[in-house]
Amino acid sequence: MSGKTYGYVRVSTRSQHEDRQIIAMREFGVPAERILVEKQSGRDFERPVYLRLLRSLESGDVLVVKSIDRLGRNYEEILEQWAGLTKERGVAVVVLDMPLLDTREGRDLTGTLIADIVLQLLSYVAQTERDFNRQRQAEGIAAAKARGVRFGRKRISMPEAFEELAEEWSQGRVSAAQAGRELGVSRTTFRLRAEEWCAAAGER
Repeated sequence: MSGKTYGYVRVSTRSQHEDRQIIAMREFGVPAERILVEKQSGRDFERPVYLRLLRSLESGDVLVVKSIDRLGRNYEEILEQWAGLTKERGVAVVVLDMPLLDTREGRDLTGTLIADIVLQLLSYVAQTERDFNRQRQAEGIAAAKARGVRFGRKRISMPEAFEELAEEWSQGRVSAAQAGRELGVSRTTFRLRAEEWCAAAGER
């Protein structure tokens, strides 16, 4: 490859540090001025630095990333980015954490095929693990709810006069602000709880 070498570094939050990725890029030989850093989640893939880098890349250039998940948020997106870079645009991709994922010149057809297979396998495993973690989290929440665990902000208990005031509020005889003052809660809290009470009363 006779083109330029770029390094793309991403950390998911602004509190995370990119030092480890930058050091790896420099050790590989990426010029400091061509190491692009982005501090943004890959969840929605709206990454302006990455998109600007894509517009700069030309056939023969090399893109270096620390790990494969820097290219996308899921299995399909990683494969799409990989194919777009290597097959459509002629850009070589090097994944530092996985030496087999290196499409620079000098690799024969077998090596390129192995790289594609390894990429698909790693992407699939990564996506499967994320799906499994989401499923496990959902199952944990469902089990906790079944045990009576409540999530979110703790509900404010209402005084005995609440139901009477909620009834009067629903009939327009008292305002939410007045009822809230009598109960010692905010107008918003009273209104939300009164709406819930009225909905529940209507179902009974």
